[in-house]
Amino acid sequence: MFIGHYGPALAAKGFAKTVPLWVLFVAAQWVDFLWATFVIVGIEKVRIIENFFGLSPLDLYFMPYSHGLPSAILLSLFIGGVVAALLPGNRVVIIAAVALTAFSHWLGDLIVHRPDLPLIFDEMKVGFGLWANPYVSVPVEIGLMFLGLWIYDRAAPSPTRAGTIALWALGFFMAALQIQNTFFAEHPASAEGFAQLSLFGYVLLALFAAGVDWARKEKAPGR
Repeated sequence: MFIGHYGPALAAKGFAKTVPLWVLFVAAQWVDFLWATFVIVGIEKVRIIENFFGLSPLDLYFMPYSHGLPSAILLSLFIGGVVAALLPGNRVVIIAAVALTAFSHWLGDLIVHRPDLPLIFDEMKVGFGLWANPYVSVPVEIGLMFLGLWIYDRAAPSPTRAGTIALWALGFFMAALQIQNTFFAEHPASAEGFAQLSLFGYVLLALFAAGVDWARKEKAPGR
């Protein structure tokens, strides 16, 4: 899953208003930030095989540290605690919003991945395999993202028109990115190249989310 992971982040922003959207975007991809880093340094393994599963080229045959269920739970609690320690506001709400957003990544992957998510270290792998049919998985991902965006926009309306426009523009950009990435993109030939491109995409979307944060900030009178 790619864009669908951002649905929970957007929804969480509607209720954890002191947490910047870009922080929730990072939380949504937290385990993939680690996965990509682990692949680059050789700790976790992936093979790039064109159209390996549906249109996905990823044979994710060893990723127990980032995508194992126990690891995902601990990593989610860790990032929730770190964010709560650094940001003002109700710490329980912040931990819950960030940790649940981070753990929703594993649940989203469970829906789309083939059985490559380990329940215990590198054993007992699960996955429901929706990626096998990209013409179903892509609308599901885009729908999840827009549902989260709608929840955010309804729960915490922007004080500025520019903020509303920026949020929905980001949503349509991400939908287009999902379609491009699934059906038209040429994938890097190496695992390291794919991991580097993934990191670039996650950072870029977090930066765009920071722009949305700025556009939705209430401006002082006369500014």
